[in-house]
Amino acid sequence: MGSTEEGPEISGGVDGVAVVEALSGVVEEVTSLPENRGPLRRMSFDLTQRVKLLAPLFDELRDDAGSIRPDELRGLESLRVALVEAKEILRLVNAGSRLYQIHFERNFLDFFLIDSLQVLRSSKFEISFQMATESIEKAINEICLDNLNIPLEVKEQIELLHSHLHRAKETMELPDLQLHRDLSWALNENYSDISVIKRISEKLQLKNKNDIIKESVALNEMVISSDGEPDVSLDDMSLLLKKINDCVLSENLASASMDRKTSFSKHRSPVIPDDFRCPMSLELMKDPVIISSGLTYERSYIQKWLENGHKTCPKTQQPLSHTILTPNFILKSLIVQWCDANGIELNKKHSNMKPENNSDCNQAGIKALMSKLANGSQEEQRAAAGELRLLAKRNADNRICIAEAGAIPLLIQLLSSPDPRTQEHAVTALLNLSINDDNKHIIVKEKAIPKIVEVLQSETMEARENAAATLFSLSVVDSNKILIGEAGAIPLLISLLCEGSPRGKKDAATAIFNLCIYNGNKLIAVKAGIVDHLITMLVDPTLGMIDETLAILAILSNNQDGKTAIASSHPIPLLVKLMKSGSSRVRESAAALMYSLCSGVEQNLKVAKEVGAEEALKELLETGTERAKRKAGSLLALMHQGAEPSEIAYTCVEQNA
Repeated sequence: MGSTEEGPEISGGVDGVAVVEALSGVVEEVTSLPENRGPLRRMSFDLTQRVKLLAPLFDELRDDAGSIRPDELRGLESLRVALVEAKEILRLVNAGSRLYQIHFERNFLDFFLIDSLQVLRSSKFEISFQMATESIEKAINEICLDNLNIPLEVKEQIELLHSHLHRAKETMELPDLQLHRDLSWALNENYSDISVIKRISEKLQLKNKNDIIKESVALNEMVISSDGEPDVSLDDMSLLLKKINDCVLSENLASASMDRKTSFSKHRSPVIPDDFRCPMSLELMKDPVIISSGLTYERSYIQKWLENGHKTCPKTQQPLSHTILTPNFILKSLIVQWCDANGIELNKKHSNMKPENNSDCNQAGIKALMSKLANGSQEEQRAAAGELRLLAKRNADNRICIAEAGAIPLLIQLLSSPDPRTQEHAVTALLNLSINDDNKHIIVKEKAIPKIVEVLQSETMEARENAAATLFSLSVVDSNKILIGEAGAIPLLISLLCEGSPRGKKDAATAIFNLCIYNGNKLIAVKAGIVDHLITMLVDPTLGMIDETLAILAILSNNQDGKTAIASSHPIPLLVKLMKSGSSRVRESAAALMYSLCSGVEQNLKVAKEVGAEEALKELLETGTERAKRKAGSLLALMHQGAEPSEIAYTCVEQNA
């Protein structure tokens, strides 16, 4: 059906990071495609929106991609293949001729009408879109969401999307028979009914000079690709395009089309899908929210129900564990998509809230969240912090909006909450807000660093790991490196480096590395015993931390105390082994660390010679990266007292570099 493109190899060892990045990349490519304005625009829009609604899942998985189970990775790879197929369909439809697409389907229908009217449901392009929808639904079905480390909100959203995909694959809309009849008439050379030409122009969105020029170019490219072979279809399409062009020049089709479209929208009454109706009002929901029973209602109706003193779910009569209303963003996105496709305008308050908007924030909603953070019960504070966490993760506009509303000081107060989940939501919200540089300064100004350091001792591992990531984000500002080190973060980060999940270890390692750029923090890390932990991690390749470990050791070796501590752990035999058997990056880092340890230290140089470093260095000089070759050449020059002048000069250049 389309190219599946090369992806991460799923056999034996699976690169979860590569799979997740590939999935995110496909979604970005689909998002960047121009809007389809041809006869297949409805199907193109539906498929595009369904692909875009998977983005939150991939955003969540990116943080923990290394620990995804093999079965789920295989499902994600199937999903990647399905999304690539969908992207190719959308790309081909967008790039092609609108006249060709609809003309092909007309011929396809004419060929089969003799035998069965059922074939009306099976035109080429509809089948392609239907197969793409089915492939995505099948791939999602292969993934056990319970085995993925994702928030409950995202899990529920993907389950809802899956149910919509399942229903969509079972249905296929009928071709536009009126359009096909119009084409049959219009392709007669002597036929010139202006109303028919107008209908075709309107449905194919060929309503102005620019549209017609683009269509002409697309047809011309088809002529070129036919290599001069005669094609009656191309002649027919050229004739039809000329008629449409004459019609556009003689009348203002755009205005007439808009009037008819508005009139049509006012008088038709499309059937509202049951999932889009509020269970209480049975009307189309404009602001759907989820209550604790898991059901979704229109906000105004469920609010009135709760304000009247009810403590149960209106539909199931199940007692409510709490009265927090959680916005159902994915259902709202699907409702807006359906309204756009059916020409229905929501009221002004909601008509602009489309899924692609940059900001989910509104002043009333943020004000309500601020009130809950400041004065709500523990349950309300937890829910409000969780909602801010998600909003701050979505986009840059939300981060600005939330900070301007004064959320940062309130979130900092919740870092000391006795409720671990509230603490986790608060620190993660601050992490997401800190992506904005101005917010970094506000967080530090509000004296958040000591409280974030306290979270490194939290009961929950996720809170500790996100605290480490927050400290790394703040440490990008050089002055903050000193404040974080003075607050006692480094020993706690070292503990996380030893005890955390794979993601937590990487967060801790990244934070430690960045903090140790400041010389004073190197001494703190050495005194806290970091070297012994790093050497232990270097010995065990199953931890997957060799790159990070070598990077931290290398930056510590630039300090005399650090160099002494590292040398006392006798790492040189291990470094030689890594230079022989590691990846190109590991070999490079091992050579750089050994060079640092041996420079000016005769004893270390002697040990390197005794354990066979020279052979490894010579091989590295031939096959390593450019940096590895420089380090290997410098070390070899140090090992040979009678080095050639050129080697000595090379060494001097390297040392100066």
